[in-house]
Amino acid sequence: MAASTHTVTNQAPPLVGYDVFMTDPVLTEAVERHLAPELRAEVREDLVVLGQAAGSAQVREWGERANANPPRLRTHDRYGHRIDEVDFDPAWHRLLGKSVGAGLTDAWGRPGGHVRRAAGFLVMSQVEAGHGCPLSMTHAAVPALRAEPELAEVWEPAATSHVYERELRPVAEKPGVLLGMAMTEKQGGSDVRANTTEARPLAADGEYVLAGHKWFCSAPMSDAFLVLAQAPAGLTCFLVPRVLADGSRNAFAIQRLKDKLGNRSNASAEVEFDGTTWARRVGEEGRGLRTIMGMVAATRLDCVLGSAALMRQAVAQAVHHCAYREAFGGPLIEKPLMRNVLADLALESEAATVLGMRLAAAYDAAGTGGGSDAERERALLRIAVPAAKYWVTKRCTPMVAEALECLGGNGYVEESGLPRLLRESPLNSVWEGSGNVQALDAVRALRTEPAALDAFLREVGAARGADHRLDRAIRGLLVELADLDGIEARARRLTERLALVLQGALLVRWAPPEVADAFCAARLGGDGGAAFGTLPHTLDLRALVERARVEVRGD
Repeated sequence: MAASTHTVTNQAPPLVGYDVFMTDPVLTEAVERHLAPELRAEVREDLVVLGQAAGSAQVREWGERANANPPRLRTHDRYGHRIDEVDFDPAWHRLLGKSVGAGLTDAWGRPGGHVRRAAGFLVMSQVEAGHGCPLSMTHAAVPALRAEPELAEVWEPAATSHVYERELRPVAEKPGVLLGMAMTEKQGGSDVRANTTEARPLAADGEYVLAGHKWFCSAPMSDAFLVLAQAPAGLTCFLVPRVLADGSRNAFAIQRLKDKLGNRSNASAEVEFDGTTWARRVGEEGRGLRTIMGMVAATRLDCVLGSAALMRQAVAQAVHHCAYREAFGGPLIEKPLMRNVLADLALESEAATVLGMRLAAAYDAAGTGGGSDAERERALLRIAVPAAKYWVTKRCTPMVAEALECLGGNGYVEESGLPRLLRESPLNSVWEGSGNVQALDAVRALRTEPAALDAFLREVGAARGADHRLDRAIRGLLVELADLDGIEARARRLTERLALVLQGALLVRWAPPEVADAFCAARLGGDGGAAFGTLPHTLDLRALVERARVEVRGD
C-alpha cells in the first residue's frame, strides 16, 4: 500500500518537554505572593528544576508506566513465609524518589514550607496522581506524631527526610520513611467511632497489641501507619510499624489490594491485626479522633491540591490540542464557542489553584506560634479546608470530562492521557471524607466555632467593594447564615456558597481583572449556565485562554 495514504496531518504534537511550574502563571504568581521575599529565589529555583523534570519525556513515561503496571500483592515468599509485601513497577519508585527528594514530605519545619511543598505537590501530581497518596500521608502524619514527643523525635526526621528508601527495615536504620493510615472499617466507613478494632495494653507504658481489621489502609507498603482502635478508655490513635526495633516483622496481614476505578499506580489494601500486632499509643487514650484530625485536615488540603493539579493538566492538554488542531477553516482555539469552553475550564482551574495555595499559606502562618494573626489563620483553616475540599473536588470530574471532549475522539483514547485523568478525578471527593462529611464539618464549624466564621468573613471582607456581584454574594451568604433552621439538609448548598464566595474574593484581590470579572459574572452573578462553555460572550475570553496556554520549547 502506498505510504502516502498514511501521511499524518492536523494532529497536535505531544505536550511534553516543558516546565510544568514556569508555564503556569497562576501557580508562579501564588508562590511569589505567599512567600517571604528572602525565600522566593531559592524556592523558585527548586520548583523550576522540579517543573522541568515533571514536563520531561522521561518522567512522563514513568507516570505512564506506573499507571499501566499496577502494584501486586505478595503474601508469602517462595518458602512459604508470610511477608505481606507489595511489588511496584520501578517507575513508581523513581517517581517517589523524585518527589521525596524535592521535599514533598517536608513542610512543617521550614520557612514557607507549606507553600513550597504545595506547589511541588501540584506540579508532580500532574505526572501521576497515584504516587501523591504516600507523599500526602507521610506529610500529614507529622502533626499527629507530635502528640507523642518521644515518637516524633524518632519518626519525624525520617518522615521529613529528602531520601526515599524503599526497603522495609527498622526506622533507626533508615534515612527516610513513608507513613500510611488505616482508619475505616467494613461496618463503619466514615463513622470511625463505630470501629471495632481492639487495643489491649501491655505492661510497658504506651505499648499495646491490636486485634481487628481495616477496610481501607492507605499506602500499605509504608514503614508505619497511624491506626484508630478501641482502647479501654475509648477510641485511640496508634502508630503501627511494619518492622520492629529488633528487625522482626510486625503482624500486619495484607488480605487484598483494592481494584479501584482509577489511582491504579497506588496500592490501597484491606489489612488484619491478629492480636499480636504491636502498636505504640499516640496521644491520650480515648482522644484518638482529636489526635488524628491534624492528619486528616492536612490530607484534605492535599485533596484540594490534587484536584487542582488534575484540572490544570486537563486544561493544559485541551488548550494545547486546540491551538494545533484545525477544523472548519481554522484553528479550534480561534472558534468562538470553543474559546468559550476553554476559557471556562481555565477559570475553574485558576480558582482551584488560587484557593489551594491560599490555604497552604494559611498553614505556614498558623504554624508561626501565638499571636492574633496565627490564631485567625488556624480558625480560617477550620472552615475553609472542608469547604474547599467539598467544592474543588466536586468540580474536578465535570471539568476533566469537558476537557477530554475538547479533544474529541482523540481524548477518549488512552494514549491521550485524558482517560487516566478522568478516572482519577472522582477520587479526591471520596477520600478523607466524602461530600456530605465535608459539608457537615463546615456547618459544624459555623455553629460551634465563632472564630472560624469571623476569620472567614475577614478573609472575604478584604475584597468587599471591588465587585458588586461579589458584594451581593457575601450579603446573600450572611442571610443564609442567619437562618439555622434545617441547616443539615442545606449543608451542601451552604458549603458550596462558602467556597464560591471565598474563591471570588481571592480572585478579585489577586487575579487579572478579566479573570475576576469572568468568575464574578458566571459563578456569583448568575450570568452563566450549568455546563462549561456558557460564559457571557462579552468577557475577554481570549485573555483567559492565553493565560492557560502552555508554551512548549520550540513553539
